[in-house]
Amino acid sequence: MDEFELTYLPKNLPSGVLSAPSKEMLDIYIPTNTDHPTLRIRKSGSKYEITKKQPVKEGDASHQIETTIPLTTEEFTEFEQLPGKRVYKTRYFYEEKGVAYEIDVFQKELKGLVLVDVEFKSAEEKAAFVAPEWILADVTQEKFIAGGMLRGKSYSDIEAKLNAFGFNKIES
Repeated sequence: MDEFELTYLPKNLPSGVLSAPSKEMLDIYIPTNTDHPTLRIRKSGSKYEITKKQPVKEGDASHQIETTIPLTTEEFTEFEQLPGKRVYKTRYFYEEKGVAYEIDVFQKELKGLVLVDVEFKSAEEKAAFVAPEWILADVTQEKFIAGGMLRGKSYSDIEAKLNAFGFNKIES
């Protein structure tokens, strides 16, 4: 399935985000010995899946081919035993002016990091999008912020790169 998506760093959390519907998520990236794994095992609330994401065109993270397979609890439990690196976050499903935002508030080692994803149905819809004032910077093409690159890292590991965008830790 084609996915058109932009990823942002926010200036702050917009009013009402923390009361929006949310899910606790665990992402496990494998294999562990690659620089940027593209295979993810995910627990999202009470649902489980395995996903592979690959850019349609090298160097453009805003258009990806995403293949997802649902998993049973038993399958996830077995995959969970793999030595993949983990990322913990709470995903808030926030809507503003008819736009759906997925706001990821990271936990544990990455506490303070917040990313905002906006998905689109087409490249034209993506190109026409105007970010709201609470958005700080578009980081869609920044490799260091991709899920597979964040696994196994702490906030201090990426803090200098975040600071270059003017991002300040967000406590929720």
